[in-house]
Amino acid sequence: MIRVSDETTTGTKASPGGGEQRVVIVGAGMAGVQTAVALREQGWTGEIVLLGEETHQPYDRPPLSKAVLLGKADGSTLDVDFAGLGIGLRLGVRVTGLRADKRLVETGAGPVPYDILVIATGAEPIPLPGTEGVPGVHLLRTLDDAERLRPVLARQREIVVVGAGWIGAEFATAAREAGCVVTVVEAADRPLAGALPAEVAAPMTAWYEDCGARLVTGARVTSVDEDGLLLADGTRLRAGAVVVGIGARPATDWLAGSDVELAEDRSVAADDRLRTSVPDVYAVGDCASFPSARYGTRLLVHHWDNALQGPRTVAANVVGSRTAAHFPGSVYDPVPYFWSEQFGRFVQYAGHHSEADELVWRGDPAGAAWSVCWLREGALVALLAVGRPRDLAQGRKLIERGARLDRTRATDPSVPLKSAVR
Repeated sequence: MIRVSDETTTGTKASPGGGEQRVVIVGAGMAGVQTAVALREQGWTGEIVLLGEETHQPYDRPPLSKAVLLGKADGSTLDVDFAGLGIGLRLGVRVTGLRADKRLVETGAGPVPYDILVIATGAEPIPLPGTEGVPGVHLLRTLDDAERLRPVLARQREIVVVGAGWIGAEFATAAREAGCVVTVVEAADRPLAGALPAEVAAPMTAWYEDCGARLVTGARVTSVDEDGLLLADGTRLRAGAVVVGIGARPATDWLAGSDVELAEDRSVAADDRLRTSVPDVYAVGDCASFPSARYGTRLLVHHWDNALQGPRTVAANVVGSRTAAHFPGSVYDPVPYFWSEQFGRFVQYAGHHSEADELVWRGDPAGAAWSVCWLREGALVALLAVGRPRDLAQGRKLIERGARLDRTRATDPSVPLKSAVR
């Protein structure tokens, strides 16, 4: 068995009776950690090596834009006993390339051999062009990012947020709670333009004003300096800090020149069992897209639940491929799910609505609680719930079943969604 002797390694000894093969997982975020844990839970007794670029112990990301950012928590370290599970955790290791022909992962600390490789490098925030190195410009993705922003909020600085997507709204919420003056600028004509259709996103525009934040739409940023930014229409916005939240992209640059196939969006093009184009190499989490038979398209899901669910499929396929002579493989085709806490509202979404042919409202979108159902030929395919967690819980199960809804009953918010099935 290959052993890791680096001083930053902990728990590298495999479980008693372990096999001779080594699984290397690149990425120590939620997807990578959960893959390592799922492998042990599903009976893998060989060596597991988990490589993380950050020096922090693996942590959860959702609290970064909430409790950690506001100083209500110092961190969100994952409660995993790596040593006890026999998981070799190596921190501060930057991965630079893959030599699949030699079964080697190239790192700044030297090559790491593998028998099975799991790519779980996640996503990285997209920077605003021209802002690299400009003082006072921030991204929010890592624990270090949150710690750099925490004193900015504590000083109640005037802040401009670029991007009215999920992360922009969550950060604006935290900044307002901290007492900051907040302006959010968005290039599109509405918030969440890339995520929701206009009629669904429209009611959310008022949330910014209700929270005391200013929202400026149709605003393209032309330049940023240490005093603020300039918009294309000549408007100058002063800011003590600029926070950029214009999206994220798969962290796959290190795979350039390898035989791992990437999709047009730069995600690893995994199959329905989360296998890549290279034998014994899998991909999971924010860096991987997969074909969905449920929705008839390839999905790239940048949300926490995908990083929790996908690892179980990877582990099942890794273990099964080594223990069964004719293992067919475990298919990954979940109902995507995510949530967001913003402006005093709990927003949840399940499914995928791009192929829907009908939209059904439940409740008044001007109120505090309402939902939207997307149907395709009468079957529920997606649901957005604002302050209606029961709708989400029931709707997610109905989507999994491919249940058809009675439209009249579905539009009545007093009728439980499960009772609207026909």
